[in-house]
Amino acid sequence: MTNERKIIDQIDEQMAQLFRQRMAAAEKIALYKKECGLPVEDLAREKEMIERRCGQFEDERLRARYADFLKGVISISKDYQSEIICGAKTPCHNIIIQRGSLSQAGTLLGICGSKVMIVTDSGVPAQYAATVAESLKGRATEVHIHTFEQGESSKNIDTYKGVLEALVEGGFTRGDSVVAVGGGVVGDLAGFAAATYMRGLRFYNVPTTLLSQLDSSIGGKTAIDFCGVKNIVGAFHMPCKVLIDSETLRTLPQRQLNSGLAEAIKMAATSDAGLFSIIENSTDLMADIDEIIRRSLIVKQAVVKADPREKGLRRVLNFGHTVGHAIEAAAGGEYLHGEAVAMGMLYFAEGDARSRILKVLQKYNLPTSHSILAETLRALIAHDKKASGDVITVVKVSEIGSYIFEKVNIQDLAI
Repeated sequence: MTNERKIIDQIDEQMAQLFRQRMAAAEKIALYKKECGLPVEDLAREKEMIERRCGQFEDERLRARYADFLKGVISISKDYQSEIICGAKTPCHNIIIQRGSLSQAGTLLGICGSKVMIVTDSGVPAQYAATVAESLKGRATEVHIHTFEQGESSKNIDTYKGVLEALVEGGFTRGDSVVAVGGGVVGDLAGFAAATYMRGLRFYNVPTTLLSQLDSSIGGKTAIDFCGVKNIVGAFHMPCKVLIDSETLRTLPQRQLNSGLAEAIKMAATSDAGLFSIIENSTDLMADIDEIIRRSLIVKQAVVKADPREKGLRRVLNFGHTVGHAIEAAAGGEYLHGEAVAMGMLYFAEGDARSRILKVLQKYNLPTSHSILAETLRALIAHDKKASGDVITVVKVSEIGSYIFEKVNIQDLAI
């Protein structure tokens, strides 16, 4: 066993060296593509390369795993090239952040030759879904719009069933697509339906609230609430593309906008001190919002790429959520999600970081205290899907831009 471990360690060292060489070559290719105006993606070449290299393996299990490995390396390379070509203006090749882009959704998302189910809710301005539907004329074979009642209370099995029924009645097959147009509830529910109908349809996300643009637009986490537990039934299903048009934020109430900003504050506090300074010093939020969205998604996507199934690093995105979800559930609708997360961050922020977070929450009129009993919160945290027995891993921040993980007994949480 010891000898095999040494062999693996030696191979890992060699792979690290090869990875550096590979990314240096990818950088040169990116600069060439930028100079020539060429696209980052070359799907035909990627397919040919994977098939050719996997052909070297006789063992079918190894061949399948090597194909997954190559796809991961290619994805990382494309992201790296996108950052070089775009100057980190966008976090990834499959995320489009462009003001006024809703009317170009069909072209920008690249949907062509399939039926499309647009899923939205009654709280989303109807013209958003209508605009996306109009953009699909001549590209989609059919476009259907399914609208359900707005609110977290609709993120349930009955509403999910309604989306599935609409897909069945519309004759949707595995080659067709679902497009979510709306906030986090719409994205979660539509994404879960897309993940499970016929074992998976193509899914596209057009988030229209700041919270959904920053938080649930990427990462592939789709879910519904069940038996009073938030997001307890779900699946990982990555969107093919995400389209973010910050013009949709102009119809949001200020409270909703501030609530969404809490997610950017969260990511900045743990991973991007420069972004925190932008939020901290902004004098015109809407003027700065595209940059805030871009930098937040760069943080989130880097974490999701490294830990797609939430086995380790991705827990950093839970900063503020451990207690925040409990506050949200216990308050019964008194607080918006971002407001609950804002209060949740303060429990695990220390020193200068806590002082700065407190000030920035106050600047954007986000709540910083509540009257819910600690016993109530602990009971809810014990049912958190991230808890393991009596222990839960929390994220702590003592310096803006950095964090640590700490395992804590739920009964010992200082709440």
